[in-house]
Amino acid sequence: MGGRQRPTIKTVAARAGVGRTTVSRVINGSELVSEKARGAVLAAIAELNYVPNSVARGLVTSRTNSVALVIPESESRLGSEPYFSAVIRGVSIALAETRTQLQLVLIRDQAERDQLTQSVAERRVDGVLLVSVHEHDPLPGLLEDMGLPTVLAGRRSPDESLSHVHSDNTGGAAAAVEHLLGRGRRSIATISGPPDMDVARSRLQGWRQTLEKAGLEVPERLVASADFTEEGGVTAMRSLIERVPALDAVFVASDVMAAGALAELRRQGRRVPDDVAVVGFDDSIIARHSNPPLTSVRQPVEEIGTTIARILLAEIDDPEELRRHVVLPTELVVRESS
Repeated sequence: MGGRQRPTIKTVAARAGVGRTTVSRVINGSELVSEKARGAVLAAIAELNYVPNSVARGLVTSRTNSVALVIPESESRLGSEPYFSAVIRGVSIALAETRTQLQLVLIRDQAERDQLTQSVAERRVDGVLLVSVHEHDPLPGLLEDMGLPTVLAGRRSPDESLSHVHSDNTGGAAAAVEHLLGRGRRSIATISGPPDMDVARSRLQGWRQTLEKAGLEVPERLVASADFTEEGGVTAMRSLIERVPALDAVFVASDVMAAGALAELRRQGRRVPDDVAVVGFDDSIIARHSNPPLTSVRQPVEEIGTTIARILLAEIDDPEELRRHVVLPTELVVRESS
């Protein structure tokens, strides 16, 4: 609290034995507080000689009317991955209906992570939207512990406690593999995303379950893990061809990686789809402009953006709002690559 030991909303909450939200509600004359809690808060305010001001009033009254969209990736990933621009577009659409400003925050190193933590501690934003979620990223847990409204695009795991929105990744992958099986393909490999991301694990699970259901063996040599970049797609495709020269199809967990896979197949003289059929995931602009045009699983990325923003605004308005877990449908778009 600094040298002067001036009482804050936190001190009042601790003295009254209630949460900071309750103190804010008492200060604002909200009806959503029990008489017992109101009495405890008013007694604590008197004992501590607490004077509410725009900073100390905290959660409810000193709104900044701005939210942070946090993307823990580099500028190059942000520029080369259509997913991010579509999410940003969706978030902007939802916020345009309100007077809320959007701060875009890239987290590329520990210094930038610390800077964000300080911003949050000082309540310079009313809430955080977090995109590109990795399983062991400490940030979601840290934001949760600090009591700041936080909504994720994606999730750390199926047990995610924070509000989150994601596509039906497992179902989308299953539809892709069923399509390839229906085309008579039997040696269907996959290029998956980073294993520490739920989105990658879910798409891998959809691929594996569908092949097993069809009675096919699923040896590990059919799986090459990459990093959702085009270069990663090139390297993974090269590795798969070395391990399984007779493969006749590949399900790629993103369009960006699929572009790399197509380039490597071309370099190795494999015709698409005659020799190897390829299906991507996202149905981004890359799918429509690749050579040949790419069959891909469409996910409603812009809708993910608008949905996470609306859920966050609701949680900012009412910190007691129930956490929401939303799954949006996917759809297979068939083009010449399969």
